[in-house]
Amino acid sequence: MLEKLIKFQIVTPERIILEEDIRQVSVPTRDGEITVLPDHIPLVASLLPGVVEIKTKNGQNEIMAISGGFLEVLRDKVVILADTAERGQEIDLARAEEAHRRAEELKEKAEQSQFADISAKIGKELARIKAAKRWKKIRIDN
Repeated sequence: MLEKLIKFQIVTPERIILEEDIRQVSVPTRDGEITVLPDHIPLVASLLPGVVEIKTKNGQNEIMAISGGFLEVLRDKVVILADTAERGQEIDLARAEEAHRRAEELKEKAEQSQFADISAKIGKELARIKAAKRWKKIRIDN
């Protein structure tokens, strides 16, 4: 019997980051992390900054960092509309950690009106760090 797959897209305002058939995807929603498998019920959810983990049709794990966005689950298709998205293997961990450190310093000095923007930057950089570390761990374990 053939394994069921899901048509999957992750799209940012700039481009399509990934478009392929997959086995499953785990995403960080406002209500917690969820995993979408074939035949999942239709769903629309708001996404938080975090790590998206995709199991490809050949069994490999693809790790991505997103800075928020929306998830749409249809009968046979899943679309992530992300503010930003970056593959784990493309993230320079040292640069992400430095950007996170700078954002934390800005937060200490920020005025109330800047707090939301700086908090979003911190969330984005933390997601990038987690994705890069998770991608490296998967590559070491395999």
